Amino acid sequence: MFSKYKKQAAKPKASAAVPDAPDAVVPATPVKPASSLRRPVTSLAADAGAKDKDSKRQERLSDIKVQLHRDLLENLNLAALENAPEAELRGEIAAIAAEILEEKGIVLNREDRMTLNKELYDEVTGLGPLETLLQDETVSDILVNGPHQIFIEREGKLQLSNIAFKDEKHLMRIIDKIVSAVGRRVDESNPYVDARLADGSRFNAMVPNVAVDGSLVSIRKFKKDKLGIDDLVEFGAFTEEMAAYLQAAVSTRLNVIVSGGTGSGKTTTLNALSSFIDNAERILTIEDTAELQLQQTHVGRMESRPPNVEGKGEVSPRDCLKNALRMRPDRIIVGETRGEEVIDMLQAMNTGHDGSMTTIHANSARDGISRLENMIAMAGMEMPIKAVRSQISSAVNVIVQASRLQDGSRRMTSITEITGMEGDVISMQELFRFQRVGLTPDNKIIGHFTATGVRSQYSERFRLWGYDLPPSIYEPSAVEV
Repeated sequence: MFSKYKKQAAKPKASAAVPDAPDAVVPATPVKPASSLRRPVTSLAADAGAKDKDSKRQERLSDIKVQLHRDLLENLNLAALENAPEAELRGEIAAIAAEILEEKGIVLNREDRMTLNKELYDEVTGLGPLETLLQDETVSDILVNGPHQIFIEREGKLQLSNIAFKDEKHLMRIIDKIVSAVGRRVDESNPYVDARLADGSRFNAMVPNVAVDGSLVSIRKFKKDKLGIDDLVEFGAFTEEMAAYLQAAVSTRLNVIVSGGTGSGKTTTLNALSSFIDNAERILTIEDTAELQLQQTHVGRMESRPPNVEGKGEVSPRDCLKNALRMRPDRIIVGETRGEEVIDMLQAMNTGHDGSMTTIHANSARDGISRLENMIAMAGMEMPIKAVRSQISSAVNVIVQASRLQDGSRRMTSITEITGMEGDVISMQELFRFQRVGLTPDNKIIGHFTATGVRSQYSERFRLWGYDLPPSIYEPSAVEV
């Protein structure tokens, strides 16, 4: 056969046939009729045999796939694949695979052939075994611990998937495919890498010899449908009263920090809060890995860059932030503040860039303040602690605490305002919190959101900007029993 996707060359190099490959259609083993007086044999042995048979089938298909993938790369015209329609490309891969199988004398049943064709398509155009998980909308995180162990997160809970790579070489090939697409590399001299996939998903990998039992990969999937405030309220992340307060806080250009642990939903919350920014404002975003999905028209996105193999070419978040200050921003949004860029972030909040936002790793609002102090100290700024705290208290207005609870749910557990200084201590007041009551028999959190009874110190500011919030939103709700 001849095709524009197939290399115009002589017959492809013959490769060794699959060792000891049995025929795909195995005749059923005759079973002796059982006596009507004898109890049927327990199904445990049958189940074990079925599992063993399925395991051998999967192993055999994996061996065949590795060989076919190598042969496909020799036969396909890769330059013509970029603009090829999906249906046409799938058909071409299936046709070439059938031709190679026939040459090798390998016979597969219909189910195995369809499975093999799909996996080959994923290997050629996608990310191999990971492609199925990336297309699954219910999977939020993919965690690879070596080639034979892939965990996924669904609804906040980790579970072991039934997907695996053939071996470490197979896994490394997929890692190289990902990082080379964004101009990076990973090997023994540079054993870890941060990157992002074509759809924006966050990708991190660490390879041997640093990773002892095989390459470690984590993928934080990028949601195609951005969750808005209404969606988060519907999911129970917070209440309509809290949303009304946050809308007033963001719209009146208060400086907001979203605090929380890993996987608590900080970026999702920051995305949702950004929807309250006026479309006429100029926004600059700074991230290590571009994840924010702002809907405004005037948005400038920046992404920091690590050093190359020679240790040169690094562009740090602080470099981006310093440059952003020269680009006439109305607001600056830093995806995550984790280092010396905190100094420039606080100065920006204090010098005319009201309404700026960022996220930090902390377990509470008070811990968030301590984290900011520690980052300033680690940046080498020799300032009295009172001066540091005075800088923080005048720069930061609101801290939103996001938490991932033990049942996997994500809630906005606290909204706190910074009110100033009392001596050497930063004073704060909590306006809303999530009150836990107990657990259901299936370990689901029972609780409710409530106001604390403290009225916002920015109520007059809200009113002057046209957000006259009713006093009732600050009234505590009845405790549920």
